[in-house]
Amino acid sequence: MNKDFDFFKTTMPDSRIADFYLGCLDGSVFIDFNLTPNKLISLCRISFDGYGCCNLDSKEKYLDDQLSKDFVEQISKDNLDQEKVAKIVLELIRLNKDNIWTDALEQYNLIEKK
Repeated sequence: MNKDFDFFKTTMPDSRIADFYLGCLDGSVFIDFNLTPNKLISLCRISFDGYGCCNLDSKEKYLDDQLSKDFVEQISKDNLDQEKVAKIVLELIRLNKDNIWTDALEQYNLIEKK
């Protein structure tokens, strides 16, 4: 699996509401995250060049307490620790993979191909 995602913090238009935004793979993938009142991170939306935007709506699954804290810590830094962010994002994608297009995840190496 490609581990060189080169995650970067970004912003989105007002029509795409979330608490945090990351881009990766030269802007081919954008991932939107929310922070729950319990301080857990959820994946609310992911978009892929060539596929469009996949909304998870109320089907999202959350990171545990420690990974959520790690995510918030990373997102608050000027320079992301690529290895740590990749581990966290890939875990969140793994948790939610049943609600995200498998072919897009495989094409962009965000999950192992079956």
